[in-house]
Amino acid sequence: MGLLALLAVLAGLFAYFLYTPDPELPQLSGNLSKGEIDVAGVKRGYRTYVPKDLPKGAPLVLVMHGSGEGPGRIRIGTGYAFERLADQHGFALVYPKSFASDWNDCSRIGDKELNGVRGDDVGYLAALVDKLVAELSLDPARVFATGVSNGGSMAMRLALEQPSRYKAVAAVVANVPAPENFQCQPAAQKATSVMIMNGSEDPLVPYAGGEISLLGLFYKGGPIVSSRASAQYFADWAQLTGSPQTSEQTVAEGVRVEQNLWSQGGKAEVELVSIHGGGHGLPQPYSKRPRLLGPSPMEPNGPAMIWAFFERQPK
Repeated sequence: MGLLALLAVLAGLFAYFLYTPDPELPQLSGNLSKGEIDVAGVKRGYRTYVPKDLPKGAPLVLVMHGSGEGPGRIRIGTGYAFERLADQHGFALVYPKSFASDWNDCSRIGDKELNGVRGDDVGYLAALVDKLVAELSLDPARVFATGVSNGGSMAMRLALEQPSRYKAVAAVVANVPAPENFQCQPAAQKATSVMIMNGSEDPLVPYAGGEISLLGLFYKGGPIVSSRASAQYFADWAQLTGSPQTSEQTVAEGVRVEQNLWSQGGKAEVELVSIHGGGHGLPQPYSKRPRLLGPSPMEPNGPAMIWAFFERQPK
């Protein structure tokens, strides 16, 4: 009887803290397909979504999953929001898969090896972009990348190391690693535009900086700087001087969106979107995130904000 009671309690805790129903699959015009590419002798998988009658010269958006996840999970976790946007605005979408459990991002720490081998995720994504641009007749000057959590950290690496390939990136619930935890080699060429979208109540990636961990017990990801310091890092890299333009808006009870924008004519721009009252996840109106990851407001529509940031970049 005691064991049954314990199992019932554990099941209840699981349901309360971890379970969230999957969002309903929307009516979409295009097709989701699986693909594979050989990079340096390693077969790497991905999924693409292409809207019906997508014209030649359309943009390409990469959406990268979080730690231990994959293309299927990021589609569900974002409420299929990027596919909805692809239909509305006319762009191709790809969900790549990391080599190991974690993307090989700018952090020195993480589960980045598989069978003792560390994958070249930057090279894989570059080859994937080239392949899709050629196959689908897309615009190589309008390639964008976004990701959530560890995927957001990978987006930061792409911005720093291959700014000529990605017109803009958006990193969600991710901060720049602290200097002792930093392994990227930022390019000396012109910077690319960067958006950072973080929740102030994130229990995994602390908004104010510190150690990446869940409840201090699970998933040690190393030290990071604060969200504001992360945005300032990219602003300094893009040689954007002066204070950012700031605006605030209350979007729901207990949820306030603060936007800080560093922008100067002719240069890349940097925007920090702070979701005050948001947890670890991309806010969107289609599905909730697990309670264990903090509050999951249904507003603002984070994917729509990300696409608006991408779309406004000069062609």
